[in-house]
Amino acid sequence: MFDIHELDSDIAHKKSSSWKKGVRVLGVSESFQREDVRSIAVGVVMRGDMRIDGIGFCEPKVGGTDATDLLIDMYSRLGREDIRGWILGGCIISWFNVIDSIRLNESTNVPVVCLSYRPSEGIEKFFREYFPDDWKDRVELMDKGGQREEVSLKTGHSVFLTTSGITIDQAKQLVDQFTLDGRIPEPIRIARIIAAARRRDQQI
Repeated sequence: MFDIHELDSDIAHKKSSSWKKGVRVLGVSESFQREDVRSIAVGVVMRGDMRIDGIGFCEPKVGGTDATDLLIDMYSRLGREDIRGWILGGCIISWFNVIDSIRLNESTNVPVVCLSYRPSEGIEKFFREYFPDDWKDRVELMDKGGQREEVSLKTGHSVFLTTSGITIDQAKQLVDQFTLDGRIPEPIRIARIIAAARRRDQQI
């Protein structure tokens, strides 16, 4: 197990607060193909000055329900008490493996920000089609995370956010701080590159 830590400040509760320049986040992205049994998920610890400060791995089952547990385990293995935010490249990864962002926040005591980049008409129909045995559980877990909110970044691009343990305003500030251009924060971009390279080399 790992120690639950308190945040340096009460920024998770104050709408007007800003993040410290040296704040560390854990950005998560992945790489997989539909035929894979498991995806390659990578967590990149990055400081506010854009220096990489740690890397973790886990392998959620493609189409499974284990993403939340494996991310919590990855956080535990990192052994870091200085991470102040999760930035996830989506709350649904590994082909409909839904992340419970509320439990992720509560289990690690670290606020969670989930990013997505496109409007959606809803994915319940896909849950019904592909997972007839547990589609209701997946929908319930997805709904538990709350509605996405569209925000405009300082780069001029828009993203959709859902959060746990943090306000939308604070989440936007955090994403802005780690986004150099476009709409993909650097921790997610680097995690995606590493995940793709690791999956590619595993095929050799």
